[in-house]
Amino acid sequence: MNESSPAVSLAQSSPTVGVFRERDGALEWSGRQETLLIEPWGPDSVRVRARLGGPVLHGLPGALDTERPPAPDAAVKIGNGTAVLVNGSVTAEVDAEGMIRFLDSATGGELLAEERAHFWWPGPRLYTATGNGYHRLEQRFAAHPGEKLYGLGQHQHGLLDQKGIVLDLVQRNAEVSIPVLVSSRGWTMLWNNPAVGRVELAENGTRWVADSARQIDYWITAGTPADGQRRYSAATGRSPMLPEWAAGFWQCKLRYRTQEELLEVAREYKRRGLPLAAIVCDFFHWTHLGEWRFDPAEWPDPAAMVRELSEMGTTLVVSVWPSVSPLSENHPTLEQRGWFIGTEYGPMAHADWPDKEVAEPVQVAFYDATNPEAREFVWSRIRENYLEPYGIKAFWLDACEPELKPGFAGNHRYHAGPGLEVANLYPRENARAFHEGLTAAGEETITLNRSAWAGSQRHGAALWSGDIGTDFATLRRQIAAGLNTALSGIPWWNTDIGGFHGGDPDDPAYREVMVRWFQFGAFSPLMRLHGFRDPAMPLGPDMTGGPNEVWSYGEEAGAILEEYVRLRERLRPYVLEQMRAAHTEGLPVMRPLFLDFPDDARAWDIADSYLFGPDVLVAPVLEAGARERAVYLPAGARWTDAWTGEEYAGGTEVTVAAPLERIPLFLRDGAELPLRAG
Repeated sequence: MNESSPAVSLAQSSPTVGVFRERDGALEWSGRQETLLIEPWGPDSVRVRARLGGPVLHGLPGALDTERPPAPDAAVKIGNGTAVLVNGSVTAEVDAEGMIRFLDSATGGELLAEERAHFWWPGPRLYTATGNGYHRLEQRFAAHPGEKLYGLGQHQHGLLDQKGIVLDLVQRNAEVSIPVLVSSRGWTMLWNNPAVGRVELAENGTRWVADSARQIDYWITAGTPADGQRRYSAATGRSPMLPEWAAGFWQCKLRYRTQEELLEVAREYKRRGLPLAAIVCDFFHWTHLGEWRFDPAEWPDPAAMVRELSEMGTTLVVSVWPSVSPLSENHPTLEQRGWFIGTEYGPMAHADWPDKEVAEPVQVAFYDATNPEAREFVWSRIRENYLEPYGIKAFWLDACEPELKPGFAGNHRYHAGPGLEVANLYPRENARAFHEGLTAAGEETITLNRSAWAGSQRHGAALWSGDIGTDFATLRRQIAAGLNTALSGIPWWNTDIGGFHGGDPDDPAYREVMVRWFQFGAFSPLMRLHGFRDPAMPLGPDMTGGPNEVWSYGEEAGAILEEYVRLRERLRPYVLEQMRAAHTEGLPVMRPLFLDFPDDARAWDIADSYLFGPDVLVAPVLEAGARERAVYLPAGARWTDAWTGEEYAGGTEVTVAAPLERIPLFLRDGAELPLRAG
């Protein structure tokens, strides 16, 4: 039924009665100056929007397409004092007060339900005015004993199950806000709101908060976690197919300072017979920050460099920052045209940063990636300075949270809206500039990003876990970080192998960390060696960082690292097969055990091992000195030790040998992969 002839039902069961309407296949409730719109949004999925003071708004920033996707089996039924929208496996039930319950359509069991803060006031949705039609928004849901919750992007708290935490919804280095939640009760939910806020996953209820926004907006689907991944990725966009070269081994350190230094590293890999898929030209390779071009004093012939690397089978990846120095030739254009992030108070400068030709840091500004004209301008400079003259088409998008100092979103104004309402969008829109530019040029897309938001995957964004520590405790936290990232829709993920802040290649204790981390890296979606290795070096254009190549770690450790580079090369066809599944089905490469084994209750608690695709169970060694480890093997499959050939039944815990050169690996149901040389 269309909007011009709505079906209207006045519920009579309560003095605070609301009105139900069917609007073009959607269910609308209105009462007490609030409008609630519940729409089928793709198969087995529902989108909910709520606003105080008028009808819901369309076209606000978010992760869902503005056009509602088809849901041909959805139906709205309006009764006396209640109404339901049924869409496949999920049913949304609304009472006369506008309270929503989500049910499993097949069983009628409750999946998720709104909950009042108090029997009198407020209800489950609270709007506190912040001015000019904006509100501090709260959305409350009931909690359930024993429920487990996963996702929410990438964080360094080390928890896989995040029930019980309070989490800021804000972008920071190594803390990536992607507001997707996966429940053990059979639902997956997107908080479709890029506002700064928080989520509280307490024992007495769940509360989502947006500090200042115009309306509540979320999406929910019912089914297993794998069902949720398929539907969420369909709703927000699937990743493109990973370029084939990117499935191999990437080499970088803090910074290769000159063209010759970088080439000599690549040549040494070639001399050693080690496959090198990519090498990174990192920050300060530019003339000035925000000029996005090579400094000819240090990089005199980029064309020759790219040509020689290509002949060795190596792709050059170039670091691009979104910040612009006042010394940059691009600063006047960006400032005059209003293409920087604006400020409500103070100058249009967002951070201090060292630049070339000056003794002290300068005040830099960040371009506004939410402005399509600004994105187009930045891409034009990238195209003219990297892609067209040299064929460079792989980019490292650093500091893209963006890394503002201080990070007070209330003082920032974006093209897409006030900072408090839209700030979390920035990393996705920054990746979008490169994806749209590369796609228009007929090129494949991959960018390496330090931050992301819902939908970043559709723009070819890979995520890494940011500037992290260099010890076993940090390595252990990366397992949960990677798995929750995977459940947040980002299939392309990696860490700085060995961590970033420090690490002495001559220290035997750190060499052990590096070996164990490198083994984990070989079974990460992307495998990339990076790190500072000389943190005493002052920040500036002269910095290079310490040595960080596989031969930098001594004869014993170096030999092990070389073997895992070769192992990764043998695995590339399998990795690309899993990337194809991410592209076509939305299933991640790195998976918690319960994604494939949802009926095994214990699988929901395993936070120190994971599946790499469907066929390999990976159990990294996460403690210093450990030469064996216990591994839980999920029920519902038979498992073969990849190194010894010994078979085990699922649903058991086994302890296996883990000498320094070996990461415990198990193959599922007779799978055959070239893990061993020869």
